[in-house]
Amino acid sequence: MTDTFAPTTRFAVPGRIAVSNRAAAVWQTATLTEIRRETPHASTFRFAVPGWTGHLAGQHLMLRLRAEDGYVAQRHYSIASHPDDAGHVELTLDHVEGGEVSGWFHTVAEPGDEVEVRGPLSGFFAWPGDRPALLLGAGSGVVPLMSMLRQHRARDLSVPLRLVVSARSPEELIYAREYGAETTAVFTRSAPHGVPVGRMAAAHVEPLLAEQPAGGWEAYVCGSNGFAEHASRLLVEAGQPVDRIRIERFG
Repeated sequence: MTDTFAPTTRFAVPGRIAVSNRAAAVWQTATLTEIRRETPHASTFRFAVPGWTGHLAGQHLMLRLRAEDGYVAQRHYSIASHPDDAGHVELTLDHVEGGEVSGWFHTVAEPGDEVEVRGPLSGFFAWPGDRPALLLGAGSGVVPLMSMLRQHRARDLSVPLRLVVSARSPEELIYAREYGAETTAVFTRSAPHGVPVGRMAAAHVEPLLAEQPAGGWEAYVCGSNGFAEHASRLLVEAGQPVDRIRIERFG
């Protein structure tokens, strides 16, 4: 099976559904409207989804592609867009070597193509915006965290939010143009002049835990299995309560 998928057949999109659980169980047509290059290996794909009822920052969806021979591929992807972007969903995908779905998106997909989506799914990793958020991500693990950051800005929330994001190099830093004073970037392979190279360390986490805003931090960690273990250990050692660490991992 090659990474050659035909756009899905158009079907009637259900109207707005009030009950979120019911909406999450319905497959909807998503039309690709825009592709934005983020890094040499990652791009953001924006979809129009007329029946999309919204999501919580940090949630994900299931995406389905159909090949011309009837083969179906499904993948779970975190949602990058902020919850108030009505009728639209954005996904940021790495081009995975040999990946069926990511390969199709990066080499075949173009605006006007249709896929199917179902969601939003999972409330465990969601951030409602009502508590201080400490976000730690690596690589494409920053995608659901960016949804939280965008929500924080779009709604002009007063609760503190801090992001520590790890990338191999400045060129591999997804969403580099969007980060502000709330973000600390860590580079593991190469870095700008004067910036140390290395893994995320206690020195990046301990000062944030020392801030301790009213109510304390709710920590969100997203990345590979190795990164999730490493980052959550840093948090615990710096004093973050274990029951206030939410982890989403891949790989």
